[in-house]
This record gives sequence, structure tokens and C-alpha cells, in this order.
Amino acid sequence: MNELLDWILETVQSVDPVARTLLAGLGIMLETSVLIGLVVPGDTIVLVASTAVDGVGEYLALAFAVIAGALVGESIGFGLGRWFGPHILHSRLGRKLGEENWARAQRYLDRRGGPAVFISRFLPVLHSLIPLTVGMSTMRYRKFIAWTVPACVIWAFSYVTVGSLAAGSYRQLSRDLHWAGYLFVAVIVLFLVVVWGVKKVLVRSEAKHMAKIEESVVPPVGPDGVVRPVEIIPVDGEGPDAEAPDPTDPRRNR
Repeated sequence: MNELLDWILETVQSVDPVARTLLAGLGIMLETSVLIGLVVPGDTIVLVASTAVDGVGEYLALAFAVIAGALVGESIGFGLGRWFGPHILHSRLGRKLGEENWARAQRYLDRRGGPAVFISRFLPVLHSLIPLTVGMSTMRYRKFIAWTVPACVIWAFSYVTVGSLAAGSYRQLSRDLHWAGYLFVAVIVLFLVVVWGVKKVLVRSEAKHMAKIEESVVPPVGPDGVVRPVEIIPVDGEGPDAEAPDPTDPRRNR
């Protein structure tokens, strides 16, 4: 195991640091761009590149390159949604993705607003659809970027830190422990399992915001057995452009 890992890590490290850093930034840019993120494994590219980090300088350079790449990709998705959103939505690729996925992204953005932009960075499929969906909405780019920057920073430093620490620890332990390779693999697998678990928890907790109204709201049944209609009153502050509540509205005092 150690010999195989040594060969893999040395191969990655043999790539010029500047080229390696730029490739990671490019990979994550494509991963966060609209629809391309469904086929380009940007997280894998970043994790592999981080195993070759040598020193604080390369660590910071890689982290900031990944952040920049992610923000450029998100901005591209936003711009495409703003100018070509309907054409992409009805294109062959857009139809192949499925109308329900687009509808889920739209519902999620309408109900969660800015937080949807932040959380979607950690959700499968939606992380590629939300930038485009935001571009087609009335949300301003300034608000969009304000929510997506912290998400990209957290994501980038998480992957770069785990990859660099795991590889660095392996290089030190492999001199004395013949099973150090298994420890390295265990750390990477554990990290990926944690990421998967976090995504599952987020998907489950946010599912109610993506569900259809008729699926998420059940009309109450009166004492006479008659189903009463439900009056849906928007929750304060929901949606990307929600208006301030009217304090004189009699419904707020019910």
C-alpha cells in the first residue's frame, strides 16, 4: 500500500505547483458553473491537488485559487441565468436534467432567499442550478455574491486542509509504519463519509422548502368533517425580495 501511495503522491507532486494550482482553480470553476458541475468532479480535483501541498505558501495559494475559481464559476452561472436562462432551461440539456429539478431549485430560492444560495453550495445538483436560477430571479448580484462567498471559503479550506494534512501526516508516518497507507486512506474515506452525511442532513432539513405546496401543506379538517381551505400567509423575511411586514395587518394579531 505504501509503495502505491508513494507513487501516486509523487506523481501529483511532480506537476509544477503553479500549473497544479491553476488546474485546481479551473476544475472548481467548471464544477460550479451551470450544469457542468454535474459531470466535472471539482471536489476530487481539489482533494488530489491538495495532497501535493508543500508549505504554507502553496497551501494558501491553492485555497485562494479554489475560492476564486468557485466564485468565477458561480458568477458565470448567475450571468448565464440573467441573460440566457430561459434558453438554457428549454434546451436539450436543460430538459434532460428534468423539470422537477428546476422547479425544486426555484421553490427553494423563493422560500429561502439568501440562505438558499449559501446552503446550496453543499447540496448535490442544486449547487449547479441555484446560480442560474438566481440569475433568472430579481435577486441582485451583490446579494448573491455576499451569500456565496462564505460558502465557497468554507468549502475550499475544508478540502484543501484535509487533503494536505492527510498527505503530510502520511509522509511522516510512512518512514516507520508499513500500514501508514491504510491510515491515509481511512482519513480520506472518513472525510468523504462526513461530507456525505452533512449533505444528507442538509437535504433532509431543507426538503420542506423544496416541496410543492400541496405536498407540504395539509388542509385542516373541521369538527364537522369538512376540509377547511388554508390561507397561506408568507413568513416574514422569506424569499429573495420579500417585503417588510405591515404591522397594521390584522392577520398578524390572530
